[in-house]
Amino acid sequence: MAKRKKSLKKSLPKYPLAQAKKIKIRVVGIGGGGCSIVSELASRMGKISFVAANTDSKALKAIGKKATPFQFGENITKGWGTGMNPELGRAAALSDKERIKKVLTGFDLCILVSSLGGGTGSGASPIFAKISQDLNNITYGIFTLPFKFEGEKKREIARDSLRKLRSKVSIFSVIPNERIFQIINKKTPLTEALSSINKNLAESLEGLIEMIFQPALINIDFADFKALLSNPKLKREMGKLTYLNTVKLKRQEGTTKDLIEKVLNCPLFPYSVHRAKGVLLNISGEKDLSLAEVTQISNTISGLVSKEAKIIFGISQGRKYKDYLQTTLLATDVPARIFPQKSIMKKIKKRKKKESIKEKPSKEKEEIKKTAIKKKKKPKPKTKKIKVKIKKGKSSSAQEQKPKEESPEAQLAEMKIRKNALQIKKETEAEEEKMLAKEKFWETPAFLRRNNSQIS
Repeated sequence: MAKRKKSLKKSLPKYPLAQAKKIKIRVVGIGGGGCSIVSELASRMGKISFVAANTDSKALKAIGKKATPFQFGENITKGWGTGMNPELGRAAALSDKERIKKVLTGFDLCILVSSLGGGTGSGASPIFAKISQDLNNITYGIFTLPFKFEGEKKREIARDSLRKLRSKVSIFSVIPNERIFQIINKKTPLTEALSSINKNLAESLEGLIEMIFQPALINIDFADFKALLSNPKLKREMGKLTYLNTVKLKRQEGTTKDLIEKVLNCPLFPYSVHRAKGVLLNISGEKDLSLAEVTQISNTISGLVSKEAKIIFGISQGRKYKDYLQTTLLATDVPARIFPQKSIMKKIKKRKKKESIKEKPSKEKEEIKKTAIKKKKKPKPKTKKIKVKIKKGKSSSAQEQKPKEESPEAQLAEMKIRKNALQIKKETEAEEEKMLAKEKFWETPAFLRRNNSQIS
């Protein structure tokens, strides 16, 4: 038998294993805020290409060495910033369209990072996204929104830019700067506070890259990631709102429960995974990772997303997870509103318009209403209820009878009428008795009348 196996091995032709294409990722920071985020991400992460794109030459000099500086729109801005003018940022990007194309060519996944609300980030980001889309790159946009204290003007610029970006990216995540107070103290220095956002982003992106590119027990690859983002029913796909979070905790009693709670409640996002239509979930641990732990995490997450959701599940094991348990969750197509306050204000304005459009009532109708109101306002004469004391021995039917509500004058008049009638009745009865007595007196014989002489 052993000889037959050896002969079979020798007879079978040897085919070289086809090597999988190496997936190339580029992270591009656009504008001042985006460049500072990318600069810190580059210092924390490896194996990825980082580019800091800006019109301001001075700001680019402060970028770390691990991120490649890229200045654009020099003919438009003369090496300065855009002064919170998104139209100037757009014009600057359009003027260097071919150079931007070179920056984004040859990459499978382009991650665009921008702080919306300023001129360069808000104006140039849609141009970068459109070029990436035309190159058939998967484009993931990560956008931060301005603080409330930065004013309504900045917030409006951010809203307008986000509307333009949504149709030009595959997926996008939104982080309002205001959410930073969920993880830090208000007394924390600004640089340290912003750094905490960057740290969270770096950990989440590292988890995503590891999930897609690293071989595992149950593998998730780039094809799975690509399949999650595609929707054959749509002719032109809109960017899907995405939730990305990676949590790593030391393994001990109750770790699974804490891990689930933290991975589902990232404090930086103003939305959750509830009713999401696409999920990439990877659980990482040592070789003794139990089925109970995996089941508890996966069942909880699958129970929150849409029933029709496409869920792709993976498990990674290795020594680097010694004494640790890690979960990376990417949920796409989340049905959430980023700016709910504005939509509420629009509804209120529409209601007010409808009320103003309604026809005013005629003068005759108004007069009739006024007279009706006056009549209603006239007070009714108050009637005093008279309490009737019922003597013992009378029937229960008499007790059940309620006195009629009448005015005091009417009651006095009625009492007088009743009193006079009784007197008259008594007097008539007395006279009738006298008359009968006289008649009897005269009817009796004469000899008997002496005995009745007392009768007058």
